[in-house]
Amino acid sequence: MTHPVDQRLPLPQTVALGLQHVLAMYAGAVAVPLIVGGAMKLPPDDLAYLINADLLVSGVATLIQCVGVWRFGVRLPIMQGCTFAAVTPMVLIGTTGGGLPAIYGAVIVSGLLVVALAPFFSRLLRFFPPLVTGTVITIIGITLLPVAATWAAGGAGSPSYGEPRNIALAAAVLALVIALYRFAPPALARIAVLLGIVIGTLAAIPFGFTDFSHVGRADVIGVSTPFHFGLPTFEVAAIVSMIIVMLVSMTETTGDFIAVAEITESDLPPGRLADGLRADGLSTALGGAFNTFPYTAFAQNVGLVGLTGVKSRWVVAVSGGILVLLGLFPMLGAVVAAVPPAVLGGAGIAMFGTVAATGIRTLSRVSFSGNSNLLIVALSIGIALVPLGAEGIYDKFPHWFQIIMHSGISAGCVAVILLNLLFNHTDKKVVAQS
Repeated sequence: MTHPVDQRLPLPQTVALGLQHVLAMYAGAVAVPLIVGGAMKLPPDDLAYLINADLLVSGVATLIQCVGVWRFGVRLPIMQGCTFAAVTPMVLIGTTGGGLPAIYGAVIVSGLLVVALAPFFSRLLRFFPPLVTGTVITIIGITLLPVAATWAAGGAGSPSYGEPRNIALAAAVLALVIALYRFAPPALARIAVLLGIVIGTLAAIPFGFTDFSHVGRADVIGVSTPFHFGLPTFEVAAIVSMIIVMLVSMTETTGDFIAVAEITESDLPPGRLADGLRADGLSTALGGAFNTFPYTAFAQNVGLVGLTGVKSRWVVAVSGGILVLLGLFPMLGAVVAAVPPAVLGGAGIAMFGTVAATGIRTLSRVSFSGNSNLLIVALSIGIALVPLGAEGIYDKFPHWFQIIMHSGISAGCVAVILLNLLFNHTDKKVVAQS
C-alpha cells in the first residue's frame, strides 16, 4: 500500500489543499522582507521586489523539500519560509553600514555551512527523544499563538488594532472552521481552513476590512534576477551572526521534521533528517543569491497537516508551485495579500493550537515518574515564554545572546536539549563528584 505521505490525490482536491497551505503561511512568508526592508527604509519598489523574490524562493525551497533532489529534501509535507530568527541580526547588519550586500553574503556562507554540517547534525538524533521533541513541538505551538492573536486583533501596527469588529471577524472564521470540521462531509472538512479564509474574506469586503483595488495596480510579471542589489560582500561579524542563527534554525527545523514525521507516522532516520537539513542550507544559499533571506520549515503548516489529516507531500509540493507563480506574477500575490489579518487570525488559532496539541500528545508517551522529566518540561516552557511575556527583556545583552533568546522557540529548544543532556545523559555520580 502507498504510504499516506506519498499518496497522490485528485488534481482539484490537491490544488485546493495546496492553496490552503499557501494562505496559512502567506502572512508569515512576507513578514520578514517587510520587517527588514522597512527597518532599512527601502523604497516601495524595492520592498515589492523583496516580497516577490521571497515568494519565488519559498516555492522553490518547498519543492526541493517535498519532492527531493538527490540528497536534498526530507520528502515530507513541509512548507518552507523565511525564518524569523534571522530578523534581528539582518536588521543590525543592514542598518549599520553593510546593507543588503552584507546580509546576502552572510546568508550565502551560512547556507553552505548548513549543507556541510547536515550529516553531522543529524547524528545527534538520539538526543531528541519524545521528551525533547514533544516539548519543542508544544513550545512551537504556544509561542505561535500570540502571532495568531495579533492577526485576530487586526495585525501589528494597524490603526484598527484591537477593535471589536476585528475580534468578531476572527471569532466568526474560527467558528466556521470548527463547524466545517465537525459537520461537513470529509472532502469539505479537509479544506475547512481554506473555506474559512475564503468565506471570511468575501464576507469582510462589504464591511471595509479589505478591498482589491490595489490588485489592478500590481505588475503582471516580475522575475527576480540574481544579485539585484549588488554583488554580496563578506563581513566576518555578519557571517558569524548568521551562522549562529542557522544553528538555532537547524534545531527548530529538526523539531518541525520530527513533528511532521510523528503526525504522518513516517520514519525519520538520521539520513533522511540530513537530507532535510541539507535542503534548508541549499535554499538559504539560493535565497542569498536571489535577493532574499534564510529559509526554514514553517510550523503553522505542520499544524495544518495535523488539523486536516492530509499527509500527502504532493499537496504541499503543489503549494510550492503556487508560491512560485505568486513570485513570478505579482498580481496574483496582490490578490492573496488582500486577505484581512483578522481572517488569518481566526484560522491561525486553530492551526497553532493543533501544533501545541501534537506536542502534548507526544509528551503523553513520556514517563514522568521517578525522574526529572517534569522539571525539564516545566523549565523549558517557562524559559520559552519569557521573551513573549516580557518583550525586550534581553535588549541589553550581547548580540549573540539576543539572537538565541529573543525567540521563544529557539530559547525553549536550547533549554530542553541542555536540560535533557544534564539530567538524562550524564552520570549522576560524576556530576556529584565534580
